[in-house]
Amino acid sequence: MGISDKIKALLKIKGKKMNELAEYLGMGKQSLSNKFSRGSFSAEDLIKISSFLNCTLAFEIDEKQKIILDESDIRE
Repeated sequence: MGISDKIKALLKIKGKKMNELAEYLGMGKQSLSNKFSRGSFSAEDLIKISSFLNCTLAFEIDEKQKIILDESDIRE
């Protein structure tokens, strides 16, 4: 399962629509659709998507060690 499929699954689980995500990301629905078709999401995109979906985006080393990425990690 690719990144696009995983994000689509999360959208479905959370009851969110693609157009809501596009609006949250500040882009048109077609631009977002292009990202999904190419599977080309930047780290910033993934952080914002995780925030939109109220999910945690993390590098998990083991059960006790993880590094969580959030919107404070996005450069201004």
